[in-house]
Amino acid sequence: MGGAAMTARRQADGATVMDVRGSLDASTVGGLRVAMLDALNRDRPRLMIVDLTLVTFMDSTGIGLLVGGHRSALDLGARFVVRNPSEFVHRQLRLTGLTGLLGLSSANAAPGWRTGG
Repeated sequence: MGGAAMTARRQADGATVMDVRGSLDASTVGGLRVAMLDALNRDRPRLMIVDLTLVTFMDSTGIGLLVGGHRSALDLGARFVVRNPSEFVHRQLRLTGLTGLLGLSSANAAPGWRTGG
């Protein structure tokens, strides 16, 4: 059974970064949604960045988590972007037409594509 974890850290510039690890699927998204909403409501960031560097798998429920997080952030007046998806995760978002909504390029992820830190 895959697990997942999410930790929030506030940056000096006022953004909140959510570092997500593991598998985004039906068994994990409930807890991750709570953590994401808690961070949004606690920090009231102008920008929430969801870093997917360590996400190994994502299915439709994971996609729903990201779309729901985007909506919740908008409700609070925050921007919501995703960064550093693996090729697999990027392909999932590209196929569902969500790359633009989530602040990603729709081009194929390529070597050296990961930016930010």
